[in-house]
Amino acid sequence: MIKLYIDPGTGSMLFAILIGALGAGMFLFKNLLVKLRFLFTSGSKKQEETSKLPLVIFSDDKRYWKNFEPICRELNEREIDVTYMTASDDDPALNSNFEHLNSMFVGSGNKAFYKLNFLNAHIVLSTTPGLDVFQWKRSKKVDYYVHTLHAPSDVSMYHMFGIDYYDAILLSADYQIEQVRKMEEMRSLPAKELVKVGLPYMDDMLARLKNDKSTNNKDGKTVLLAPSWGKTAIFSRFGDKIIKQLLKTDYNIIIRPHPQSLKSEKEMIDKLMAQYPDSERLSWNFDNDNYEVLKTADIMISDFSGVIFEFSLVYDKPIVYTSPDLDLSPYDAWWLDEEIWTLKALRNLGVELTEENFGQIETIIDDCLSDNSFAEKRKNVRQETWCNIGEGASLTADYLVQKLDELKGKEKIDDNN
Repeated sequence: MIKLYIDPGTGSMLFAILIGALGAGMFLFKNLLVKLRFLFTSGSKKQEETSKLPLVIFSDDKRYWKNFEPICRELNEREIDVTYMTASDDDPALNSNFEHLNSMFVGSGNKAFYKLNFLNAHIVLSTTPGLDVFQWKRSKKVDYYVHTLHAPSDVSMYHMFGIDYYDAILLSADYQIEQVRKMEEMRSLPAKELVKVGLPYMDDMLARLKNDKSTNNKDGKTVLLAPSWGKTAIFSRFGDKIIKQLLKTDYNIIIRPHPQSLKSEKEMIDKLMAQYPDSERLSWNFDNDNYEVLKTADIMISDFSGVIFEFSLVYDKPIVYTSPDLDLSPYDAWWLDEEIWTLKALRNLGVELTEENFGQIETIIDDCLSDNSFAEKRKNVRQETWCNIGEGASLTADYLVQKLDELKGKEKIDDNN
């Protein structure tokens, strides 16, 4: 008996073809219904208009609620109705008490994308890349797709074509605008609407920190090991050696794996947790909200994870980083003949940990903690990548409301014609 095997890439392609075929069939069927309704109602579109959602937010993972919560709060205060669609059945958004937020679990993976592919809405806001590339297709009944970044770093570090088919992107820095425009020119894409609004979720963290009067009661300094995931991340490169080396110091150690590691590298994480269980000086952290763990730590060791910028720019603390030997071929950055901004920024935020100086990790940490020059360098990086500090949610809401009014006005003109 011959067993058939379909690799993930082929499966994704076949799913996309199936979705396309179903979409075409449903579109033709719906068009027929619209024409029949037009004949029987003298062309009235009132019923169809009432079924169109004004503003939809899509989140593919619960961890992005921290990105969307300040935006939802601002829109709620303005009494703007928002439909929040999440692919996580335990998303904190599902328990939100915002009066004007309708949160719903739309299924995980392909189930979520299937629903999104037939969505009827004026605006969809999302931090998920890959629109119209693989499973997630642009719905013919969505007027405008808006992308918001989930970290203050290179927009070119999405997998190739990740943001090409959005209509607008909300950004936080000039270098991000330059990257998008270069890619559009090289690929002969129409110019997207690029709006510098800032970073609502980091504004929230900063405000929370300023209002927080509690103190850290733990004795001694605390090192937070917070790597990214993948073959160039810390655990893949150094394995348990970095934990062993840290345990030789007198520091408290918190290990916070990247959320994707728990999915893609679960076997490796389980093995490390078994080797190095929680103890008086070492603890593992998996909190959905990283505020407390970032506040507790005095210094962070990471690689190229976006949490570096939260720790450095919000909490104003130094880092030790491993410079990844990145293969840029899967990313948009491959098209740009320049060093990515993140690598340049890292050199101003802390000291690099290499194979050569690995044995001196305690000295490196001590030097970082005592070197006051990093404070000024962090200030410069903050200015480069975080515009409109404290105003991100307000400016994002301003843009969405303005765009919604614009789209509704255009719809009325089209109806009258």
